[in-house]
Amino acid sequence: MRTYNALLLAAGFGSRLKPLTNSWPKCLMPVKGVPLLDYWLHSLYALNIGEIIVNTHHLNEEVDGFLSRNAHRDRVRILHEVQLLGTAGTIRRVHNIDNKDPMIVIHADNLCICNFQSFMQFHEYQRPLDCPMTMMTFSTPEPKSCGIIKTDNLGRVTEMYEKVSAPPGNIANAGVYILEPEALDWISKKPNTSDITTEVIPNFMGKIATWQNFKIHRDVGSHKQLAAAQDDEVEGILKMIPKNDHWYSKFVYNPVHSQIAKLSEKFS
Repeated sequence: MRTYNALLLAAGFGSRLKPLTNSWPKCLMPVKGVPLLDYWLHSLYALNIGEIIVNTHHLNEEVDGFLSRNAHRDRVRILHEVQLLGTAGTIRRVHNIDNKDPMIVIHADNLCICNFQSFMQFHEYQRPLDCPMTMMTFSTPEPKSCGIIKTDNLGRVTEMYEKVSAPPGNIANAGVYILEPEALDWISKKPNTSDITTEVIPNFMGKIATWQNFKIHRDVGSHKQLAAAQDDEVEGILKMIPKNDHWYSKFVYNPVHSQIAKLSEKFS
């Protein structure tokens, strides 16, 4: 299998999670005591990944401190955005048009547990050959709050309905993609394109393969969903956290834990 690069989009404000995100970034919201970014990063470390890039903006000092830990310092490149570039804008900034490696692009403010090796192997060996992009999908209990897709008999995306009142199904875009150089180059040559969902995907409609995650995918962007995530079966990641990790020894006293506990009580 080829080497893949990875871009974790972690710069957002997390507006729906206010007031939690007034003082703590959404990408570091804890799920069972572990920040979201740690789930993504430990999943990527188990794969054949070349460069891992994390973009930052909102409360970037907190994210920088997290990524400066020994566990991540030599494995991750931080890309700070003084002004948000948009998802496509970030891709354009990091993609070298001479680089022919595919890139995994991840909205890192979701909780995702799946077989990433299988996802990559599908893209590498099983996707329709006319598809320069593979989209991860999942079955959502809240289709009105997601981008719902329709596919043809080969699993290629033919339509997408972004947060509409009467979506035609419950299979949703997970915000995790693998992009071939063809798609990355297209973005690089479109300086006015800023958003994957509304500007890139429509251009590749009919040429986007799909791979469904049947395990856990949860948008933790609301208080209710962040509380629900605390009951998800994600215990395996806890074994990867070093016991002498200085950042975690401070993190356990962060007020965000008690705030989330109150949310869990509220929605139980």
